[in-house]
Amino acid sequence: MSAPLLAIEDLSVAFQGSGGTVIAAQNVSLAISRGEILALVGESGSGKTITALSVLKLLPYPKASHPSGKILLEGKNLLDQTEAQIRTVRGQRISMIFQEPMTSLNPLHTIGRQLSEIVQLHTPTLTKPEIRTRIHQLLADVGLEKLQARLDAYPFELSGGQRQRIMIAMALANAPDLLIADEPTTALDVTVQAQILKLLLKLRKERNMAILLITHDLSLVRRVADRVAVMQQGKVVEQNTVNALFAAPQHIYTKQLLAATPGGAPAPAPDDAPPLLTVEHLDVHFPVKKGAFGRVRDWVRAVDDVTLTVRKGHTLGIVGESGSGKTTLAQAALRLIASKGTIHYRDILLSGLRYRELRPLRQELQFVFQDPFSSLNPRLNVSRILREGLIAHRIGTRQEQEERVAQALTEVGLKPEMQWRYPHEFSGGQRQRISIARALVLRPRCIVFDEPTSALDVSTQSDILKLLKSLQQKYQLTYLFISHDLRVIRALAHDVIVMRHGKIVEQGSRETIFNHPRNAYTKALLEAALLDA
Repeated sequence: MSAPLLAIEDLSVAFQGSGGTVIAAQNVSLAISRGEILALVGESGSGKTITALSVLKLLPYPKASHPSGKILLEGKNLLDQTEAQIRTVRGQRISMIFQEPMTSLNPLHTIGRQLSEIVQLHTPTLTKPEIRTRIHQLLADVGLEKLQARLDAYPFELSGGQRQRIMIAMALANAPDLLIADEPTTALDVTVQAQILKLLLKLRKERNMAILLITHDLSLVRRVADRVAVMQQGKVVEQNTVNALFAAPQHIYTKQLLAATPGGAPAPAPDDAPPLLTVEHLDVHFPVKKGAFGRVRDWVRAVDDVTLTVRKGHTLGIVGESGSGKTTLAQAALRLIASKGTIHYRDILLSGLRYRELRPLRQELQFVFQDPFSSLNPRLNVSRILREGLIAHRIGTRQEQEERVAQALTEVGLKPEMQWRYPHEFSGGQRQRISIARALVLRPRCIVFDEPTSALDVSTQSDILKLLKSLQQKYQLTYLFISHDLRVIRALAHDVIVMRHGKIVEQGSRETIFNHPRNAYTKALLEAALLDA
C-alpha cells in the first residue's frame, strides 16, 4: 500500500482561554491518500475544524499549541515548518474552503481583485488577460457565470451562497494536491449543492486530488466519501469505509448521529390566526454603476413586487436558490434596508415610520443572521453580546440582565458559564446558537431566521428545531424561516413561499407545496432534495 499524502499522527490541540487551558483535540490520527475523499463528521465543537486548521498552521498562536503529534505531508512534518515554508504549501499544495465565507473574504476588496491575487500569487508569470480568463473559468466551474461581468462587486453585495462559491473558486485556483473543505455546501441550495459536488468529484478524478471533507450532512457523506471518521469531544471515536460504517456503526455516538434527522410536524397553531406581518408590492432594486461618474447602467432587482402575509404564531418558510432574494426580502420586511412598498406590523405601517419611531419596535422584531461569526463582536464576551440589546432597550437591572443571559444560553443548549468566553473560542455551530440566544433574550414577537441550522450537525439541528417549536408554542412567536434545507422547512413551517430571481414563483401551505407543487422550479427543488435525502 502506498504512503498517504497526508498523515495526522497522535495530534492534540490546546487553547489558553479565559477560563484556563481547553483541550480542543486529543490524540487524533487520520490518513488520506491521493484521490481519496475522507469525511470528518461530528457535532459542533467536536474538534473537526480545529484539526483541519492545524494542518495549515492557521490556529491563533501562541494561544494555541500542540502538546503532541505530527502532521506529515508526504513525510515532512508541517508543524516544524517556518512561516515562510508553510506559505509555499498554503494554496499550492493544500487549499481550504472555510466555513464562514463572509469573514474569510476581504470586505474592502472586490471579488475580481481577490481572485486575481490568489491566482497571481502562485503563478506570477501570467499576464492580465490570462489571469482574467482563468478567473472567468473558475467562476464558470462553480456556477457563477453571471458574476463574470460583475468582478467589481464586493462580498457584501453577494448572497451567502454566492460568497461560498467564491471561496470554493479561490481554493481551486491553483489545483492543490489536497483540498480541505469545511462545510463547503452549507450555504447552498440543493440544486447548487449537486453542481458543486459534481465539480469536486470531477476534479478529484481529473487531478487525483485528495479531499478532506468536514460536514454535518450525512447524506452528503454517503454519496461522495470513500472513508469516514467520526469525532466526539475532540477524539476520533470511529473510522471505517463509508459502506461499512453506515451499514454497521460500532460506537454509540455514531449510531446516534445516523438516527438523528430533522422531522416531525410544525408547532400547533390556529388556522384562523390574524396577520402579524404583511408585505405588499415590495421592491428592492440595487443600482449597477459603471464609469468615473457612477452612472447607473442597470438595476439588480433583488426583490421584485413581492406580496406575502405572516400569521401570528405561524412559521413562514422561505426557500429558493442562492441570490434569489430571500435574505433581502426578510431584511426589507424588518426595515433593515431601504425598499419600496407597504409593510404592516400588527396595525402599524412600518414603511411610514422614522428611525426614532421604529426603534421601540426593534425589541419585538429580531433577526438571526446567516453568518454567526461576522455578526458577533469579537472584542466582547458572550455575556456582553447578549446584554447589548437589553442595555439598548433599558430592560432590567444588571442582575436581571445576567439572569436572562443565563436562561437564554441554557435554552439553546449552552452552559451559562460559557458567557464569559469570546466568539473565537466557540465552534461555528456554537456561535450560531449564541446568535439565536441573542434574539431570544429580548423575548420578541417575531424572529427572522436566516439559515439558523445550516452550520449545525444533524443531532444539534434536531435539538434546535425542537427548541424553536417549543418556544413558538410557549410564547406564540412568529417566525420567518429562510433555509435551503427543505427537510428543515417541512419540519418547522406552516406556510411556504418559493423565490426565484427576486419573485415569488409559488406559495401555499406546507402540505400544498410539498405534496402538490405546481411550478416547475418548485418541483425541481423538491426532486433535488429527494435525491439528497
